[in-house]
Amino acid sequence: MATSSHQRAELKGRRIFVVEDEYFLADDIGKTFRALGAEIAGPVGDLEAALKILHDGSVLDAAVLDVNIRDEMIFPIARELRARNVPFLFTTGYDKITLSPEFQDVPVLEKPIDIAAMARKLTGLIAAQPV
Repeated sequence: MATSSHQRAELKGRRIFVVEDEYFLADDIGKTFRALGAEIAGPVGDLEAALKILHDGSVLDAAVLDVNIRDEMIFPIARELRARNVPFLFTTGYDKITLSPEFQDVPVLEKPIDIAAMARKLTGLIAAQPV
């Protein structure tokens, strides 16, 4: 995977929250972000585990959220991340998903995921955050 030193600098020490119910994809995402110097919160594959991480008092710098986790929509997690000003992107295995207007501005990556592109997108979201 081609990465820039900018990506590594932007992700080093950042805590990335990964909610994904496909084990191998979750593992690949975790490995990719760890290789870029990030810490991983998760990955978790269900909403209950995601809520535990969300409420454990730790800092989350960004998140990758699968829209549909074991037949449950991820939007309650997304709403809480948005309220905390934590940038995130969605992944989906569905050709066309309908996002409510509150999430129209959130990037959506369709599966199969280009993980290098995901890392670039998340790096950009983190960099755009006000300091």
